[in-house]
Parts: sequence; C-alpha cells; structure tokens
Amino acid sequence: MLEFTYLFKEQVFGNSQLGIFRKYGTTCQLSDFAKLLGGFISSSKYNIEGETKQDNTGYWWLITPYNNNACTVDEDGNSSWNDVDGRSGGARPALPYSVIQNISSNVVRGASGVLEVEYGEYPQTVVDNNLSYQLDYLFNVGNLKLTGKKYTADSVNNYSTPFKAREFKEYEYNGDKYIRFVADWKNNGENLSNGEKIKEGSTYWIKVEPIKWLVDLEEDIAVAKQILFSGVQFKNECDYQGNFVDTNLKWFTDNFFAKEIIPSKSLGNDKENQVINLEKYNPYNLDFRKVSEEEIIRGAIESDVAVYLHGRSSEGKSSRIKQLDPDCEIVYLVSASIDSINGKSVYNQDSGEMIDIPPTWYQNLVRKCEKEPDKIHIVFFDELANADRSIRKSIFNVVLDKEVNGKWKLPSNARIAAAGNEMEDSSVAEDLPEPLFNRFAHVYIHTPVEDWLTWAMTDNSSYQRLDYENKKRKYKIHPAIYSFILCRGENALRSKYDGKKPNADPRKWELASKILEITNQPEMIRALIGNEITADFVSFCTQKVITIDAVLNNNYTNADLEMDYSKKAATVMGLANVELENLELVRNFTVKLGPAFCAQFDNLWAHGDLERLEQIAFLQEKDNEKGGAKK
Repeated sequence: MLEFTYLFKEQVFGNSQLGIFRKYGTTCQLSDFAKLLGGFISSSKYNIEGETKQDNTGYWWLITPYNNNACTVDEDGNSSWNDVDGRSGGARPALPYSVIQNISSNVVRGASGVLEVEYGEYPQTVVDNNLSYQLDYLFNVGNLKLTGKKYTADSVNNYSTPFKAREFKEYEYNGDKYIRFVADWKNNGENLSNGEKIKEGSTYWIKVEPIKWLVDLEEDIAVAKQILFSGVQFKNECDYQGNFVDTNLKWFTDNFFAKEIIPSKSLGNDKENQVINLEKYNPYNLDFRKVSEEEIIRGAIESDVAVYLHGRSSEGKSSRIKQLDPDCEIVYLVSASIDSINGKSVYNQDSGEMIDIPPTWYQNLVRKCEKEPDKIHIVFFDELANADRSIRKSIFNVVLDKEVNGKWKLPSNARIAAAGNEMEDSSVAEDLPEPLFNRFAHVYIHTPVEDWLTWAMTDNSSYQRLDYENKKRKYKIHPAIYSFILCRGENALRSKYDGKKPNADPRKWELASKILEITNQPEMIRALIGNEITADFVSFCTQKVITIDAVLNNNYTNADLEMDYSKKAATVMGLANVELENLELVRNFTVKLGPAFCAQFDNLWAHGDLERLEQIAFLQEKDNEKGGAKK
C-alpha cells in the first residue's frame, strides 16, 4: 500500500511553487462524488486552464498550519485557511511520482502542457439518466453484480460528532464499475457535472474511473487532478500545529482511500450479453427518476387526481398549492356550514318556486375557470381532518363525482386539493373515513431546515412593505433569525408543542421576523416561540463579534478571527447591515472567515432584493476578473 500525503502552502504559492501549478493553475474541480459528500461548491463556474470543460470548483486542504487551523486553496485558487474541524474541505492527495511511475498508465501531455498519468481508480462522475435507469432497474431486480469491493466516506456533517463510516458497494455492468449513492441533504440543490441538481433522497450512480494525476518530474510529485473526496474532517479539534500524521485526514487517507483505490478484479462478464435491451426491460419508456413531494403534487393536479397534503400546521401546505395556482379558491372547512359547502334552496315569492343557489366557493371557481379556460384552477379544502363529519361527507361527494350537491359539475379545468393537520397536532382532528381517504393521492409534508433557509432567501418582491412611523418591513425573514436557524438547525426551527406554552415552528418564525423587524426587540418574540429558544436567540445575537466599525478601521487581529462556527455566523449577521458604500470592503473581510461565511454574507446582505443581488453579482464578477478576493 502506498503512503499518500498532501501539499504544503509553499508548494502551491510563492517562489517554491511547483511547475504544475504555474502551468495548470491552482483552482480545482470537484468530482461528483466529492460534491455528493458535502464538499464546498463555488457559486460560479471557472475555466480550468488548458481544459475545455467547465465545472464548479471547491477549496482543498494543505498541510501548512495557520492559527490552530490549516491553510487551504480556495475556490478561486487563492491562498486561504479554514477551520480544521469543518467537513466541507476537499482532498487532493499527492505522492512521489517515482513510486507509481512503473505501474501508472496512459501517460500523456495535457492541453496545459502538464504531464498526466493514471493510477488507481475511485468513484468520480455521475452517469447520464438513461444509464442510471438501466442500473436502477438491474439493482431493483437483483441482477446487478457486486465486485466485492466497497468505498468508504464519513456520514457526519457537523463539527462535534466523530467519524462514522458510510460504505458504498461497487457493482459491475458492461465491464465498467459503479456505486449507488442516495443523496442526503448535503449540497441539496447544487449542480452535478451533467447539470442535474442534487436532490435529497434521489439516487445517483457514480462511475468508478481511473484517477488522473498531474506530474511534476523535477520535484518527483504527482497530485490528484480533481478533488476526489470531501466530508472528512482535517482534524476534529482546532489545535493543529503542523503534526499532520496525527490528523483525521491522514488517518482516513491511510486506512481507507489508499486501500480502496486499488482496482478490483473484473468479473469477466461477456459484455455483449450484459447489454440491456431497453424494449425488453423498459418497454413503456418510463421515467424512473426519484421525485420530490412538490413534483408529486404537481403530477396529481395535472392528472386530475385529488391530492391530500398531510403535515403539521406550520409546514406550508397551502403555500405549496398556491405555487401551482396563486389564485386558488381556498375553503376553510373548520368554520364551514353545510350550506356554504353544498349551496342552498330559497323560496322565490314571485314564481312560488324553490331556487337552488350554488355555494360561493363554487361560483368563484367557475368564474375563474371560465375566464381562463386554458389554465388549471384549484379548489383547496383546508383542514379537512378537523371538519365536522357532515362536512366531510359533502366533500366526499365533490371528490367522488366532481360535482356539488349532485347538481353542479366542476369545470373541466378545475382540480381538487385538500389538507389536514396530523392527529397529534390537533385535539379535534380525526382520521379520514376509508372511502374518503382512498379518493386522494397522499403527500406527507415536512420542510427540512435547508429548504426553509432557501425559501427565506428567495425574492421577497411579492411581500407587502409596511411604512408607518418610518418603519419598513424589508425582509421575508430577518437576517438575525436566518443566521440563528442556520447555526442551530432543526432544534431551533421546531420545538415540541405541549399545549401549555409557545413553541417554535416555521410559521412562528415568520411571525417572529415581522415583530423583530418592526420592534427591533428580541424579547418580544418569546410570545411566539417561548422563553427557552428566545433566550438562546438573545445569547446568539449578543456574542462577541467583529463589528462593521472594526472591519472598516482594521481594528482586529488574527487571534480575533479564531472563532467557532456560531460566532462566525453571528459576525456575518452583524456585518450584513453594512451600507452599500462599504460593501466591498466588508465583503472582502468575510472571505477570511471561510468560503461558506462569505456566501452567507452575500445571502444576508442581498436577502432576495433584486438590486442588491445585482450588486453582489457585480462584486463576484469583479473577484473573478482579479483572480478572486484575497483571503
């Protein structure tokens, strides 16, 4: 087994820079495997010098210490540093070329003039959709052969939890090898090399490929061309003094990576006999990709199948329906009467006859559908589980026959959706009767923290801006709350409801944001989220941080930069209040805190405002032209 190492800062920058970096550059692409493992992904795409392919870059570890942490090469190819207990750094191993010279293959000169060789193999590139379908099918029917080899990664994503192995079995198909990767929430929404976005719960097949190494003959060094893996802590505590042999990264590289890049033996299958005949295995040309809850809702609505959304009251069930039909007709069933659902009959004194009058919701729905006959409109029956049994019986008739009270048909472009709280979240909720339950497609809604944070930073142009006594509501979610949830995670976004005191949930935080922006008093929000979480929020917001004035006056030291994750997040939160005239200076400072915190600053400062997003994009482009902001 070969012994791998990583490079010193002096080998990448300065007078002792290796020739391969002078020719090829210092930016480095991530393999798709590294992206799925949670490696930091740049927000822009960069040309790799001498290469025609463009892809996202990440930052990669060096073994030179810096203030108890380690130097890195950032996503722009500049010298930087990062906390060693983070898990988003990329690994770019190196070793003496002389030890692999006689066992390497495909020795070529790349477009940049750098010598490239192949040695070992490792999961690297996601396959296209067509091949993914084939591999999924064979996997599901148990007809995909194992090679007996596996690849190991770290399954943890926070700072304090120790290494926990996650294993990926290797399969062989048509003479090539693959691993099957079910994505978790790490890097959810980011692009893979084929343009497909990472979706939590989706399956990706990663091809095991020869590892390419860039060779510096003069210094006898071979360096991995790509960031091969990520997600592994450099060290589990921020006390790195340069003793690389004692680090987690060294341990992982020696005990897993170095052993697992040794190629497995081919199973000797007849390649021609293993080719899938698509007409045989997928005669209906179906699309077997994983789908999200939102996609299921859309599919049911478009297919004219009634859909029922389950979930707690704060999970945004109605907002998901409004995304499909902003003008949907909402019927609140808790306060509904039989007449408001079924319509009523009234006596006409002039004619002496009873006249049937359709319910208001039906009249509104018909009006919308007739006005836009080529557009789908939804009637949304909210809180169906909390409704009176007689009301639910009437709704059953609407869902079953697509008509109201046996008299009025729904328009052909009308669709039905409903929602209800779970039993444990409502004292009056009841299970739906089986006949009614079976008339719906059922979707169970739970909003992950990452999705909520993404929503919090989307364009807030549709939000009403209040203006009285010179107070304006500018944010969908206040930056302090965004930073707090980003730092504390699920336990802060939600707390258990006991019916006795306020609890936190996504909807309560949106209300808390409104109060905080208007009053500017954090203690106010305890009426919404409770005393305990409010106290933690206050503690988070009052941490000792580097202020805007300190940055503008350069009134801080390197020691001041040695902050934990929480203090960095709180620092960035405060800096996000900087005025436009000082934006560039403060933004450049946030780069010193690490790429993730610079990205957080960009989100917080822009906060979905179009003009501010343009300012951030301008600065990002300016960084690219300069070769990146200094770190």
